[in-house]
Amino acid sequence: MKALVLISRILVGGLFIFSGLIKLNDPMGFAFKLEDYFAPDVLNLGFLVPYALTLAVLIVIFEVLVGVMVIIGFARKFTVWSLLLMIIFFTFLTFYSAYFNKVTDCGCFGDAIPLTPWESFFKDIILLVFIIILFAGQKYITPLFAKASLKYILLATLLFCVVIVYQVLNHLPYIDFRAYKVGSNIQKSMSIPPDAPKAIYEYRWKFDINGTEKIVTTNGSYPSVEGEFIDVETELVQEGYLPPILDFTIETDEEEVTDKILNIENLIMVVVYNVERSNENGFENIKKITDEARDKGYTVVGLSASIGETIDLLKAEHNLNFDFYFCDQTVLKTIVRSNPGILKLNKGTIEQKLHWKDADDLKL
Repeated sequence: MKALVLISRILVGGLFIFSGLIKLNDPMGFAFKLEDYFAPDVLNLGFLVPYALTLAVLIVIFEVLVGVMVIIGFARKFTVWSLLLMIIFFTFLTFYSAYFNKVTDCGCFGDAIPLTPWESFFKDIILLVFIIILFAGQKYITPLFAKASLKYILLATLLFCVVIVYQVLNHLPYIDFRAYKVGSNIQKSMSIPPDAPKAIYEYRWKFDINGTEKIVTTNGSYPSVEGEFIDVETELVQEGYLPPILDFTIETDEEEVTDKILNIENLIMVVVYNVERSNENGFENIKKITDEARDKGYTVVGLSASIGETIDLLKAEHNLNFDFYFCDQTVLKTIVRSNPGILKLNKGTIEQKLHWKDADDLKL
């Protein structure tokens, strides 16, 4: 039992710390995931949406802290109870998402390691087993260091987490795991290579042959069967290649202009995923840097999911000297974790990405 508890401490603590640090790098992304769970068609907890970022930060920091606590052996009763309650809640959440197909990516490891709800659920079941071992054998969770030093280790961990959160929320994540990271070419990320594996489907054709029902299975072609066709069932056997970027489009009221915009050589793109939720203070910096960019020959465009009068009022209020185009809100949230945010592109290749607070760092 002592050996099992030691192994469980390392595995559970290590996984909680790793998962927490991944989300600590991008708490805003985790907040967006919480908003998905709070949606009316999932948990119907809309009143929590305004507090999603605060909850995300608190959950992530606590996740790191309990991971450290179980490894160093601090406050073992509180720690094992915290671990148990958290994993029960997360297991319920991932099962609910998987069974009802509500949220297709749980966000357990952010964008670094995307997991399907079922993968997350089975991961949580395995974790639950190890946490039950810790709960049952908590008397074997002994401090790794002198008891007096444990609280200082925990305090140092807390301070580390607070500093990281402050930095990434006021700038951008240290590591960008998304398809829109600096150096990525959007057009290439949307394309499918000629030699990419194609999806494989199995077709079960149902025929009536002389009064007897017969099923013929093929991988696509219509079978040569003498009989009356009744029905066909299709099943995906193997996923085909999916490009990193699936749903990026830029639109006006009349047409899609994605290729036209992405083929511009010197392009500054201002992202405002939602005007109502944008930071008013950011547009002073945006105005200054976009005017400078236009003076130096850059094309400046804005992308937003807000349209019509909302955008017109924004442009008028801040005297913004460029046009806005429509783009899906979820896509814009994925592109840059700042509202507003700034990108510099060259023929679709992202050369720079900045939080509005760092607008002066844009290299023109």
